[in-house]
Amino acid sequence: MQPTLQSDHFASFGEFYPYYLSEHRNMTCRRLHFIGSLGVIGFVALAFATADWPWLIAAVVCGYAFAWVGHFFFEHNRPATFKHPLYSLMGDWVMFKDICTGRISL
Repeated sequence: MQPTLQSDHFASFGEFYPYYLSEHRNMTCRRLHFIGSLGVIGFVALAFATADWPWLIAAVVCGYAFAWVGHFFFEHNRPATFKHPLYSLMGDWVMFKDICTGRISL
């Protein structure tokens, strides 16, 4: 079965990523994802630098809070993480890399 952009089934991350990007067309949503991802990196670094592991909880909250605000208030869709949690997490970091390398604009 070839997935469409509306499909619930993806045989691989390579099939999923175009769908993921289609759910992130709004620039504000992408910016909020990027800020949330930077926050995740910062909180994880803080947790390791201080050996204060509750900062890892802050990392998770930060990442999801920024992303979900972007989806609910700007993109007006449900985050892909609700149906595809692993692929969505992977998509977050691939999109972050693509933004950092200029492949995707902010």
